[in-house]
Amino acid sequence: MDDDRIADIVGQWGRERPDLDPTPLLIIGRIQQLAAALDTALRPPFAAADLGNGDFDVLAALRREGEPYTLTPGQLSQRMLVTTGAVTKRVDRLIARGLVSRAVSTADARGRVVGLTPAGVALTDRLIEEHLANEAAILRGLTDSDRKALERLLAAIDRNLASQDRGPEGASPTD
Repeated sequence: MDDDRIADIVGQWGRERPDLDPTPLLIIGRIQQLAAALDTALRPPFAAADLGNGDFDVLAALRREGEPYTLTPGQLSQRMLVTTGAVTKRVDRLIARGLVSRAVSTADARGRVVGLTPAGVALTDRLIEEHLANEAAILRGLTDSDRKALERLLAAIDRNLASQDRGPEGASPTD
């Protein structure tokens, strides 16, 4: 028998509160369940490389920039969608491992840049190959058409969330 805990939950809410439409849980609940399962499936290569959560994000953001593989902490924060405080903690861990360095900016002597070391480039290049192979394996059961539809639908949810974050009339809560 197919064990679909999310469908069971929706059925229970439908029975207990027939005045409500619990069907959004069929999508949102599955997305949350998938997020946890994806973390479990994708984490092992990073753990084997002794990288903490988010450390690979720093390495990958720097590597994607191309040579000389440098960004300011603010740029890293924007690219990784985390606070500059989170960037600082991750960068400090990676400096201790010899994977990144911190230097004075050539453009602004008051600023700092974070850059990949040769060891950081080598590790990032190796891990991105493993990571993309893992992701491809996870998606292997989907046809190209399924993948394109899923990409489109997830992008639509993302756009909807972004527009809700903007508040009434498109204004940001911090505007």
